Amino acid sequence: MIGTTLVDIREYIEGLADPAGEYYLVCGRTGHRPVPAVGHRFERRTAAQSAARATEQYRAALRRYDPQLPHYDVIVCQDSGPVAPAGQTAGRPRSRPRAAAGPSAEDGMGSSEHQTLVEFCHRVAAAIFETLSGREFDAVETAVMDSYFELAERVGDLDNLCLCLLESTAAELSTRLTPVEQADVLSEAATRLTANEPTARPVSATFSLLQTRGLLGAYTQSASSVDLDEGVQSTVVQVAEYALSPQEGRLPTVPIVLDLYRRQPDWLPSSVRVADADDGWRLTFELAREPELTGLASAPIDSEVT
Repeated sequence: MIGTTLVDIREYIEGLADPAGEYYLVCGRTGHRPVPAVGHRFERRTAAQSAARATEQYRAALRRYDPQLPHYDVIVCQDSGPVAPAGQTAGRPRSRPRAAAGPSAEDGMGSSEHQTLVEFCHRVAAAIFETLSGREFDAVETAVMDSYFELAERVGDLDNLCLCLLESTAAELSTRLTPVEQADVLSEAATRLTANEPTARPVSATFSLLQTRGLLGAYTQSASSVDLDEGVQSTVVQVAEYALSPQEGRLPTVPIVLDLYRRQPDWLPSSVRVADADDGWRLTFELAREPELTGLASAPIDSEVT
C-alpha cells in the first residue's frame, strides 16, 4: 500500500527499485527523468509500472505546493545500457507501454539545466513543508503558501516561480520561527530530502551540489579556520549568480543550510553572515559542536564589505 505523504511515496518507490534492473521511468514527451524516480531502475515491468503510478501520485502531491510544477507523461522504458543522470534526457526507449494515468498538459518547459533547478527547488520545499506539518507548524506552512500565491499573481516569468517558493519559505521561517525551531525544521527536512553524506569538507560539498543544481554560477572558498577550544569552524565563500533574491534586506539561505545538515553531523550550522560583494555575495559560515544559532533560513545583508 502506498502511503499518503511524500516520504511514504518515495520510500515505496525505493522499495520497488533494483539497481540491476532494465526498466526505468521517463516523461514520454520530453525524455526527462521525473522526481522521485530519478536514478532508479526496476527488475520487472510490473514493478516499474507501479513506480510510475506512485511517481504521478508524488508529483500530484507536490503540485499542492506549486501548481506550476510540470505535468509529465510518465512511461516505462527498457534499456540494458546506462540511464541518463538527473536533469538529462534518456535515450530512445526500446519499448513504450501505456503511460501511467495523469494529466498530459505541459506547463512551460525550459532547458534540461533549468528543469534540474526546478525539480531541486520543489524537493527542498516539499521536505520543509512535510516537516512543518509533522511538527504542527501549520500556520507557517499556510503563510508560506499565501505569500507564494501572491507572488504568483505578480510574477510574469512562470519559470522563476520555483525560486519564489524558496524565497517565501525562507522569509516565513525567519520571521515566524525561533532560530532553534528553524534549526530543528531544516535538520529534519534534510533527512527527508536525502541520505546524510558526512564529509571532511561540508561547505565545499554543499556549494558543489548547489552549483550542479543550477542554484549558483560560481563560488570560491577560503581556507577554513578552526577554534578547537570554542568548538567552532569558520569558512568564507564568495558566490556569483546566486539564484535567490534578497527579501527585505535578508538573503535566503534555506537550501544552503539545509544541505549543510547532511554533511557533518558533529559540526552543525551555527550562523550565516552575508555581505554585499562585487558581482555577488560573500557568505561567512560557522559550524559548531554546540551552536549558538543565528541567520539560518535567511541572513541579514551587511552592506559594508570588510
